[in-house]
Amino acid sequence: MSPAPTTGRDTASVLAARADARAQEGLRSEWMPHVPARETPHPPAGVDPARLTWAETVAPGGYTHKVLARGTRLRLEDVTGDACAHVLVFSALEPWERLNVADTQKIPWQAYLGAGHPLLSGEGRVLATVVADTSGHHDAFCGTSSDAWVRARHGDPSPQGPTPSGRSLLTLAAAKHGLGPRDLAPSVSFFQGVRVEADGGFRWLGSAGPGASVDLLAELPLVVLVANVPHPLDPRPEYVVGPLRVHAWRERPTSPADQRFSASPELRRAYLNTLDHAEARGLA
Repeated sequence: MSPAPTTGRDTASVLAARADARAQEGLRSEWMPHVPARETPHPPAGVDPARLTWAETVAPGGYTHKVLARGTRLRLEDVTGDACAHVLVFSALEPWERLNVADTQKIPWQAYLGAGHPLLSGEGRVLATVVADTSGHHDAFCGTSSDAWVRARHGDPSPQGPTPSGRSLLTLAAAKHGLGPRDLAPSVSFFQGVRVEADGGFRWLGSAGPGASVDLLAELPLVVLVANVPHPLDPRPEYVVGPLRVHAWRERPTSPADQRFSASPELRRAYLNTLDHAEARGLA
């Protein structure tokens, strides 16, 4: 048997291993969350870093997850123009209540995500609202990539592999919150757009370019899962995806004083359902 390769690090005893671990203090990967969040090197313009509750850059082919309080504003930013944020949201109060993509398209009479668009649950409540958008290149039709799709296009779809599928990453993120594969409904995707053609087929738009961002406002306490992987309709033969920047800070949820609350009869009913749900639980 060949000798183990020498790393120059002594971990032969418990004390040596502890000293080695402590020597790593201060070293960090660019993909590690910033803790506390106010230490982010990229604070959103106009936001006091002290207000930040989440700051992280998600690696290409990576994932992240977080529990957010009601009234939290979440900003996703496509740093290089190649990110694709596949997002699922669940009520943190009752995780069986989750994003319903069909209702998200049907109730506002708009299939394409953009500013003012609610992300609805199957209970007729608004889980989150898209409150700002500089991209316009999003998708609520296709969901994320499956293991079979990645295996056919790129190879290894496992979350630890070089070309993970969105499904495998969201499954891993869900497990951190006691959720399993059966809890994963279709997701929405930000920064890689899709349009429906006259014949019913899908046309991939690609991205709006580097620096685009989208802001979501949590209307209820949320579990947020994000996988940053290529869109299933991306025609490029390579596994192409760029870094995704994430920041969140406390604001306030949508109220009757906001124009979007009563932008249509359907939205008014959805926001009233949400407010009633929050008030019954002492959250409003």
